[in-house]
Amino acid sequence: MERLIGTVSRGIRAPIIREGDDIAEIVVKSVLEASKSEDFALRDRDVVAVTEAVVARAQGNYATVEQIAADVRTKFGNATLGVIFPILSRNRFAVCLRGIAKGVKRMVLMLSYPSDEVGNHLVDPDLLDEKGVNPWTDLLDERRYRELFGFHKHPFTGVDYVEYYKELITAAGCEVEIIFANDCRAILPYTKTVLCCDIHTRERSRRRLMAAGAKQVLCLSDLMNTPVNGSGYNESYGLLGSNKATEERVKLFPRDCAPVVERIRGGLLEATGRSIEVMIYGDGAFKDPVGKIWELADPVVSPAYTPGLEGQPNEVKLKYLADNDFAHLSGNALKAAISDYIRNKEDDLTGQMVSQGTTPRRLTDLIGSLCDLTSGSGDKGTPIVLVQGYFDNYTK
Repeated sequence: MERLIGTVSRGIRAPIIREGDDIAEIVVKSVLEASKSEDFALRDRDVVAVTEAVVARAQGNYATVEQIAADVRTKFGNATLGVIFPILSRNRFAVCLRGIAKGVKRMVLMLSYPSDEVGNHLVDPDLLDEKGVNPWTDLLDERRYRELFGFHKHPFTGVDYVEYYKELITAAGCEVEIIFANDCRAILPYTKTVLCCDIHTRERSRRRLMAAGAKQVLCLSDLMNTPVNGSGYNESYGLLGSNKATEERVKLFPRDCAPVVERIRGGLLEATGRSIEVMIYGDGAFKDPVGKIWELADPVVSPAYTPGLEGQPNEVKLKYLADNDFAHLSGNALKAAISDYIRNKEDDLTGQMVSQGTTPRRLTDLIGSLCDLTSGSGDKGTPIVLVQGYFDNYTK
């Protein structure tokens, strides 16, 4: 009998991970125990995904406010520091900002508006039209911002991030001036020393600033990219992808992830005889239609994965075939025709009409987003996700 179930995504419970735990052993054991408990079989090309948070926790990859401050002092000295385009987040940036502020005496904080890079809004975009403000050209100081928009609290968190960030900086003993602009070069009349805090556009910002006469430009990826006074680090991403652990330290994005996925893959192969794909995932890449927040605050969705997850889907659109090539068929004849088409489809359908409407994204981004939604960010206790049937199609 043909299988009537397609893709299935299961959150897998695991123990609370602590620093020094063998994360690969825990993942393999958790998946095997879940399989036995829930009576499902593991198959070739299943995907086991592990959230980056527990990998970093097992690695002990942390940095304190003081360690961040020490790195900032070493790299920027006594210059007035322009800190541009940070995201508005208590979890993602607030502790980092405290460390940065402790490392300098004076800061010019430049916020993008009406929203940050990932969609957290400072103001309603409709207010820009009402007030006659052009966000692409107009630079606002804090006084003018308040005159135009008043005190605006984030609809989900209830936080006025302008006031919140200002208080964090001054409490760290740093003088601060806040401005609002969307051209990174707007910071240069205030200071030629800049820290780019944008995530996915950071290298463009750096390039434009240097071309416009900046003396020194670093990105968040350049902070905590080596150990500082015994800290953790991430040589590729630095502070990017970090999360608040306590009020005094952040958990950094995990490092050396490739050996982790290979150990998990090897352990599952030894235990089951199945060739299972493995990935580590962070934020999924999707946008909330109501809050307008684009979830991807990590530098990448997946920092490591097994080779079978490379590439993007090569799929045909069933409804296109049904409405066009086989519009004259129905019932079993239609099913047989479509199944035969799928079995004999080309290895690369890029640009062909038959693939229009399929999702043009990488497998790791698609599966990572599915896993992020499955595991959630709260108290589900499922840092491991098992995805089955993802590589099946209508003919399986």
